Amino acid sequence: MARIPDAFIDDLLARTDIVEVVGARVPLKRQGKEYAACCPFHDERSPSFTVSPVKQFYHCFGCGAHGSAISFLMNYDRMEFLDAVEELARRANMEIPRETVQRNQDGETRELYAALDAADRFFRRQLAGSDKARAYLDRRGVDEAIRTQFGIGYAPDGFSALKDALGSDQRRLGLLERAGLLSKNDRGHSYDKFRDRVMFPIADRRGRTIAFGGRVMDKQDGPKYLNSPETALFHKGRELYGLWQVRQANQKIARLIVVEGYMDVVALFQHGIAQAVATLGTATTPDHAELLFRNAPDVFFCFDGDAAGRRAAVRAMESVLPRMRDGRQAFFLFLPEGEDPDSLVRAEGAEGFDARLREAVPLSRFLFDSLGADVNLGTLDGKARLAERAQPMLAQIPDGAFADLMRQRLTELTGVGARASAPQTHVPTHRVRRGHAVPAPKRSLVRTAITLLLQRPALALELPGEQRFPVLRQPGIALLAELVEVVRARPGIATGALLEHFEGRDEAEALQKLAAVSLPGDEASWREEFLGAMSQLDRQTLQQRVDELQAQLGAGGFAALGDAEKTELRELQHALSARR
Repeated sequence: MARIPDAFIDDLLARTDIVEVVGARVPLKRQGKEYAACCPFHDERSPSFTVSPVKQFYHCFGCGAHGSAISFLMNYDRMEFLDAVEELARRANMEIPRETVQRNQDGETRELYAALDAADRFFRRQLAGSDKARAYLDRRGVDEAIRTQFGIGYAPDGFSALKDALGSDQRRLGLLERAGLLSKNDRGHSYDKFRDRVMFPIADRRGRTIAFGGRVMDKQDGPKYLNSPETALFHKGRELYGLWQVRQANQKIARLIVVEGYMDVVALFQHGIAQAVATLGTATTPDHAELLFRNAPDVFFCFDGDAAGRRAAVRAMESVLPRMRDGRQAFFLFLPEGEDPDSLVRAEGAEGFDARLREAVPLSRFLFDSLGADVNLGTLDGKARLAERAQPMLAQIPDGAFADLMRQRLTELTGVGARASAPQTHVPTHRVRRGHAVPAPKRSLVRTAITLLLQRPALALELPGEQRFPVLRQPGIALLAELVEVVRARPGIATGALLEHFEGRDEAEALQKLAAVSLPGDEASWREEFLGAMSQLDRQTLQQRVDELQAQLGAGGFAALGDAEKTELRELQHALSARR
């Protein structure tokens, strides 16, 4: 997929008023130079969400949500990146570069979507004519409205029904194979992958069919579920069945309930619980966890109460921990033996199922319970073992109140403080009070330069062409050099886009906090402070090289230096004297 040029993105964001974009969806109140509101991404009573028209980015001091107008549309309206760019481009009367659009919508991709859509319509027509499949859905209590909502269909028995209907020539047959709709036997003959199954189309985040899941109607026919294979459009570790329907049914998604089967999702919707999704025959992956929390602050995982279900819950917990920013919650509901969400909601109704969800185990308790299941906390050895197991897991939790409380809980259980083992960014961070920007503590030269550059990227354009400081051996120098390089390559870049350049990296959280710092002074004083800090770093770079050359002198005398190095030393000493 082609990448939209950075220059176009920077120009688009420069022409976009983030206050208008956010204000059309969230009621904003002016507070000085910025705007504030209760955060739309987590529940709170006092406003901690700010929008800066100068920096063109938003930031929540409660949950850490931040970004540009593009990322706001992706998170709030749950758009894909290209859709968000297209929406802002339409508002700004800009046209996305034609080559980008064409390459993002290449012929092969369009044909794959068309083949899957044709298969989707074929399966739905077959359901209308299958008494067997319709009777099965009737027995399961799936009414016509839900069948339509989820596009449920039927793959007829036999090896070539779909192939005969859609594979009119070799090119079409090849397309159906690449879409995951046909299989091949040992002799190379293709046949329908799905046969005599109730069919559930799997939609992407734009509602387009990208794959299918098929369920048998008779237990002895197994396997119970059959999913499409991985294709160019479908990666099961990144998709959630039912998420498209959840988005359509809920203006604001307060929770997501993760279940195992398609029928579990459908049954919960049938009973008015329209927040259910299912993983697609795989354990919960980190991509699943990110997708879940991008859509809802509270996530409930429903697993069988047996050993296999507990193991699946542990894997889910491991995927979720690195994404447990403040404001997010994860819960684990373990089902009675022989039950699944489908059978429970049919037996107990929506109120009964909701009551079970209210009793779900929070992640905080599940983590310590699972790690300490075979540990005797009445002994020092047991406490040490629990601490040893817990410390690397707690280190994965992002900094914040939840991480602090989890470490506190470990200390309560074991008397041992969790050692900080998470990788530390080179940029020192500072705490901010919830809902308020506070002045930063005294900063190093590097931190000062990074903070000012984040908030006023154009300052980098005032630096001389050749910079010495990147060779300076100090924490944060490489990051500062990268910031300068990015701004020079993208002269129109704003704070929001600059932060997005570092999204997903270790430095990202520290950078967003520095970008949200309230700076005293005005534009002139910020410029003077930035250029002054950079000048001092340049001087320190000169001194570092002088020290290196003088160390060679000390080791081997004047003869240890070549003629060029002697000349360099004299010039550097002269330059340093001139700057004193």
